Amino acid sequence: MTNPLQFIQQTRSEIGKIAWPTRREVILTTITVFVMATLTAVFFALVDILIRTGLQGLLSFFG
Repeated sequence: MTNPLQFIQQTRSEIGKIAWPTRREVILTTITVFVMATLTAVFFALVDILIRTGLQGLLSFFG
């Protein structure tokens, strides 16, 4: 069991080892996430429209 002071010192030492991203990296990563989310949404919207159109055509053919 370590004392609280030693724990805080170890924690600060470990935090110092973290490689923090630069502002530019954060901005580029954020833009990439938004672009990929948009592309994914468009893809699934198109797949949804395709499936809906196919099912409507199939149901109107048999119904």
